[in-house]
Amino acid sequence: MAQGAIKKVVLAYSGGLDTSVILKWLQEHYGCEVVTFTADIGQGEELEPARAKAQRAGVKEIYIEDLREEFVRDFVFPMFRANTLYEGEYLLGTSIARPLIAKRLVEIAAETGADAIAHGATGKGNDQVRFELTAYALNPEIRVIAPWREWELTSREKLMAYAERHGIAIEMKRDGNRSPYSMDANLLHISYEGDELEDPWVEPDPRMWRWTVAPEQAPDQSATIEIAFERGDPVAIDSKRLSPDELLAQLNRIGGANGIGRADIVENRYVGMKSRGCYETPGGTILLKAHRAIESITLDREAAHLKDELMPRYASLIYNGYWFSPERRMLQAAIDETQQRVNGVVRLKLYKGNVMVVGRKSDQSLFDPRIATFEDDAGAYQQADATGFIRLNALRLRVGARRGRI
Repeated sequence: MAQGAIKKVVLAYSGGLDTSVILKWLQEHYGCEVVTFTADIGQGEELEPARAKAQRAGVKEIYIEDLREEFVRDFVFPMFRANTLYEGEYLLGTSIARPLIAKRLVEIAAETGADAIAHGATGKGNDQVRFELTAYALNPEIRVIAPWREWELTSREKLMAYAERHGIAIEMKRDGNRSPYSMDANLLHISYEGDELEDPWVEPDPRMWRWTVAPEQAPDQSATIEIAFERGDPVAIDSKRLSPDELLAQLNRIGGANGIGRADIVENRYVGMKSRGCYETPGGTILLKAHRAIESITLDREAAHLKDELMPRYASLIYNGYWFSPERRMLQAAIDETQQRVNGVVRLKLYKGNVMVVGRKSDQSLFDPRIATFEDDAGAYQQADATGFIRLNALRLRVGARRGRI
C-alpha cells in the first residue's frame, strides 16, 4: 500500500519493543494516524504504562480494555466443551486468544473510522493467519498491515537501532533478568519459544517456568477439589460460584501450586514448519480432565464417540485461525447441543503434576448401578441376550475366515 492510501490504522499494541517500533514505523511509512488497542486477557502485566508510551508517541485515541471475562466465557469455555487438543497435546492457549483480539481491532476500526488494522505477528508464524482470517471474516473490506512482511527490520538488533534513531524509549532489563524466550500469556496459558528451545533435544531450563512448581517440588500432600458444571461449562469450585475468568484464575493457582500443566511439544504450524513450544496450562489441564469425567456419566455413548471423532478437526480450525468460519460455527452448534445435560460435580485429586478423577455425580447421570453391578441385578440385564448379539456381530468374521480372508 502506498503512502497516503491509509489515513488511520488501529494497531494491536503492547508497548513493548516490537509494537513501539511498529507504531512509529506506521506513522513514518504510511504518514497515517495510529489508534492503539491493548487488551487485558489475563497476561498478568500492568497495562497502564502502554497508555503513557502511546501518548508520548503522539497517539490521541488509546483503547485499553479488560476482556478477561469475555475471553473465558465466549472463547475458552466453548472450546473446552469439545475437549479440544491440537495434535493430542496442545490446549490452544495462544490460538484461542487471537480471534478475540482481532474482533476488537475490527470493531475499533469501525468506531474510529480507521481504514486498516495492524498487528506485530511475524511472517513465519500462525498468528498472522489467525488475526487476518478473523479480520476478513468480520469485515471483508478491511485492510491489514503486517509490518514484519514489509519492512527490513528483521532482527532484534535492527529494531533496537531503529528505536534509538527515533528516540523510542524501551525499558531494558539486565540480561540476567530478561527472558530469552518469545512468550505469550493469557488466562489460559503461558507459552515459551526460541533460544535453546529451538533444539528439540535440549531440556528446558528449569528457571524458565513461571506459573508452575516442578512436580518434584510440589507438596507431598494431595489437594482435593470439586468442580461443578452446568451445560458443559464449569461454574463453581468447592461449591463457590465464580465468574468464568475468576474460576480459571483460581484453577491456575491451584494447579500451578501442584505442578500441573507443563507441556513440551513439537507442533505443525499452519504455514508448514515444525515448531517446538513449551506451555504452562494448569487450569486448562484440570478442566479438560474434569469435563471429560462429567461427560462420562451424562453423555450417550455414540454422541461422546462422535464428539471425539470431530474434535481433531475442530482443534485444527481453531489452531489455523478459522474461529469465525461457517464450519467452526456448525461444529460448535453440534457440540453445544450435546452439552445440554452435561451437569453435575466432579471431584479431583491433584498430586505432583497429576490430575486424578476420584468422583463424579449428576442428577442426569446415565450410569445405572442396577445394570452395571457385578452382583445379582434382579433381572435388569438379561445376560443370555449377549449370545445372539455376539453371534450376529461375529457373522462377517466367520464368513471371512471360511473364505481364508482373515
